[in-house]
Amino acid sequence: MDSQDWAQYIESTDGLSQPWLLMPWRLHWLNEQRSTQSPEAYDPEWGHLPQPLMDLGEWWSGQEKQAFGVGEK
Repeated sequence: MDSQDWAQYIESTDGLSQPWLLMPWRLHWLNEQRSTQSPEAYDPEWGHLPQPLMDLGEWWSGQEKQAFGVGEK
């Protein structure tokens, strides 16, 4: 599922008020931008994610590798 699919799903389920749906969309969108943005533009976007993830509570627990690319080069 790409970010456009996520956006359509969120809109069709009236999910704009559900942050647990918006975060996966944001993660997908950022991953799609990786190849088209410079590190100077891309890296700060990732820097804004930890607090919104923490605000979700335990949902993100165990998702660190997939969400943040830990161990990937």
